[in-house]
Amino acid sequence: MFARKVSVRLKPNSLRKFANLMEREILPWLRLQQGFLDLITLGLSDGSEVTTISFWDHEGNAQAFNASGYPQVIEVLEAMLDGIPYVKTFEVLSSTCQSLVDARLSSESIPPSAHSSPMAFRSCETNV
Repeated sequence: MFARKVSVRLKPNSLRKFANLMEREILPWLRLQQGFLDLITLGLSDGSEVTTISFWDHEGNAQAFNASGYPQVIEVLEAMLDGIPYVKTFEVLSSTCQSLVDARLSSESIPPSAHSSPMAFRSCETNV
């Protein structure tokens, strides 16, 4: 499983509009993308910067989104951004979120020995 972290500064007084666009337009569209698992959106309390972390089942799907979908997302959000977003892709090494754990365990790239876990996890979906 892979995570894409995107961080960017926002123009003044843009945080609420950014959050609304992410929730109402970007997230429903992301849910239709092959391999998309989850999205976390973080914002500084002063509204000057946001970070999104999207989770993908395989690196190829994260890269495909980066090449085709990401430019469309930036186009939608462009009026609120104060600078060029900073993007990094990571391999997810562990997670306590049930939906992410389930995706990782069902992945064909994980050896059977890695599937055992002594703990049960609850879903961590939340909205602010």
